[in-house]
Amino acid sequence: METQKPTVEQILSKMKESMNGELPNVVKLVSEKMPEMLYEQIRSNMFAMPEDGVLNNETRTLIYLGIAIVTGSKTCIKAMLNKAKAQNISKDKLIETYKVARYAESSRVMGNAELLFEEI
Repeated sequence: METQKPTVEQILSKMKESMNGELPNVVKLVSEKMPEMLYEQIRSNMFAMPEDGVLNNETRTLIYLGIAIVTGSKTCIKAMLNKAKAQNISKDKLIETYKVARYAESSRVMGNAELLFEEI
């Protein structure tokens, strides 16, 4: 028996609840102009972060936040900060996430310089 697909309104309500009452504007726009993309985003979310996954929600939020910082996605940074507030993630954990992300990015730059250092 196939389960009934949630409505766009149900998806938005659940997302809003998980993000401390705030939805990214792009989510609102996509839900209006291309709702099938909203369904795809939810499908991808469920694939990447299954309910029975080994990482807890706090860890997932911190990983997502770190990646958003490194990639420069202000929309995702704001969304993950809203999620962190809803999950009561401490300031210390948010700062450490930033430090790890910053270190990872600086390590990437160092790794990219390998050819430079081989040649000089």
